Amino acid sequence: MLKSDFFKKDTSDVAKNLLGKKIIRNISGNFFCAKIVETEAYLGLDDKACHSYGGNITKRNEILYKDGGYIYVYLIYGMYNLLNIVTRTEKEPEAVLIRAVEPIDNLDKFANNRFNRNYEDLSNYKKKNLTNGPGKLTMGMAIDRNLNGKVLSKDYLYIEDFEVPKKIVVDKRVGIDYAGEDAELPLRFYIGDNKFVSKK
Repeated sequence: MLKSDFFKKDTSDVAKNLLGKKIIRNISGNFFCAKIVETEAYLGLDDKACHSYGGNITKRNEILYKDGGYIYVYLIYGMYNLLNIVTRTEKEPEAVLIRAVEPIDNLDKFANNRFNRNYEDLSNYKKKNLTNGPGKLTMGMAIDRNLNGKVLSKDYLYIEDFEVPKKIVVDKRVGIDYAGEDAELPLRFYIGDNKFVSKK
């Protein structure tokens, strides 16, 4: 399991270094895991796309003002939970969004969480769209706001070493046009040859 020190480093580096890592969900001893294939970095006080931009502290974003290694899950569009891992320190409210993962095992669990049927019964389209987006992966891994504010732990959700990606692509982040010039920052990272990347 990755220790908290891994997440207390430069947020862009953390986002890049999370690629290829294994993320494991534990629900009452039922483990299912996936490989992280796409991330985005959010750089805190000066980043117009980050929830802590300008130093505001709200009930929603207060978890960002924790040390690296905390789980930050928030709701968008009233229906999708997004998984973030807090980085750096209490004075540097930054985070990495996990944008896409590739399921590794317990595929039936992923498929049932997303589509209420076993993996082998999914169409090719549904298989491809199982976890290729931030809202999809949280559905597939049963990640919700009950995890918000907790520290990564083997009791429910954790990350460990797995593979070193052969090719990492750097691009601008997705869906944050409201952030003006900050929307163009090269803070999205993904494994170049992976089919579960949400947008290429």
